[in-house]
Amino acid sequence: MTEGKIFPQLIRFSIPLILSSVLQLLFNAADLVVVSRFSSENAMGAVGATSSLINLLVNLFLGLSVGCNVVAANFTGARQKEGVVKTVHTAIPLSVISGLVLTLTGLAFTRQILEIMGTPENILPLSALYLKIYFGGITATVVYNFGAAILRAKGDTRRPLYILLTAGVINVILNVVFVLSFEKENAVAGVAFATVISQLFSAACVIFLLIHEEDEFRLILRKMKIYKPVLLRILKIGVPAGLQSAIFSLSNIVIQSTVNEFGEVYVDGNSACQSVEGFIYTSMNSVAQSSLTFTGQNMGAHNFDRIKRGVRTCLLSVTVIGLVMGNLAVIFGEEILGIYSSSPQIIAAARERLLVIGASYFTCGIMDVVANSIRGMGYSFLPMIVTLLGACGLRLIYLFTVFRTDAVYSYQNIFLSYPLSWVVTFTILMCTFVSVLKKNILFSEKN
Repeated sequence: MTEGKIFPQLIRFSIPLILSSVLQLLFNAADLVVVSRFSSENAMGAVGATSSLINLLVNLFLGLSVGCNVVAANFTGARQKEGVVKTVHTAIPLSVISGLVLTLTGLAFTRQILEIMGTPENILPLSALYLKIYFGGITATVVYNFGAAILRAKGDTRRPLYILLTAGVINVILNVVFVLSFEKENAVAGVAFATVISQLFSAACVIFLLIHEEDEFRLILRKMKIYKPVLLRILKIGVPAGLQSAIFSLSNIVIQSTVNEFGEVYVDGNSACQSVEGFIYTSMNSVAQSSLTFTGQNMGAHNFDRIKRGVRTCLLSVTVIGLVMGNLAVIFGEEILGIYSSSPQIIAAARERLLVIGASYFTCGIMDVVANSIRGMGYSFLPMIVTLLGACGLRLIYLFTVFRTDAVYSYQNIFLSYPLSWVVTFTILMCTFVSVLKKNILFSEKN
């Protein structure tokens, strides 16, 4: 990514990544659709109500995979093969350790957190069951994402796509088989087991690919070792990135708790709408991930003008994707949401959220592009602080002050906090990006 025309490179990189992200999202969407169609709507709410908590815990550790991507991309751009070798052999054992910590945390505390969130009593046991099974196999999810991040650092997004395509088919088939095989009240357990099995398959495949690489990205299992200098570089990028994602998820948990105040229909509608929005978000976020790798490689090669042009291209691309997909979701929302539920009340509740989020969702995409571009240059603490103050802080202030007034308190107005926080955070991040880039250009000229 350090040479050649930028837009075709980003397209070749982004499209398989978009498809991979959408397929990964289909794991949870398939769970929702299958339990809704073959079990009860309470089961759909039980699965959907777990998404914010899953994102909180998982994203905290998946931020480390961002660190692996940036470090490997920097070494690749700088043509430092030994650095890539050490990064690969540090990343995989780090992913296993992270996954095991997640498993222990998830098994120990998820029910208590669900209770704090105010999860309705009739779906609480089902949500807790889904989470216990999900976190029992979470190590596979973490290993896959770390391995895929390593492959993306060299520009390979196609093979992770093929893995997820196969895993997605396995997940859907097992969803139906398990739900029909289990008793109706245990359908949630069936879809959870299906998701875990498909993720185990994904992890095994990505490790197989790394073992059979023929360059510095090859993984030799007996040589796996955590190299302290590489680990520190990964942590420098990854910990703030993970904390940022976790903070975002924490604010979403507060929003989920607020949604819970309005009852089961709104919980179900919110779950369905979040799943629809997820397809838009992952498409935009794939461009942001492209910006991360592109900036990382060109930072290693000190191609600062190319970084500027690449970020402009990513911002334009993500704006188009967000506007087109977001507005299509609004226009055809009733038909799309009908896939998840046949209940008019649930569909109406979902549309209330979608009308607020859809048209403004592109602002979330441009925010992520700029944040990842800053990380790609090796600065991860700054976007974390900006996100903490600009996005999450504003959401929480809104929910605990303005939203609680009689004139504003309604289900739909919960979600006004999203576009407000995206616009403010993007503005601050853009100023930060310009400042960081100028600083690096001046430093490079002096040396």
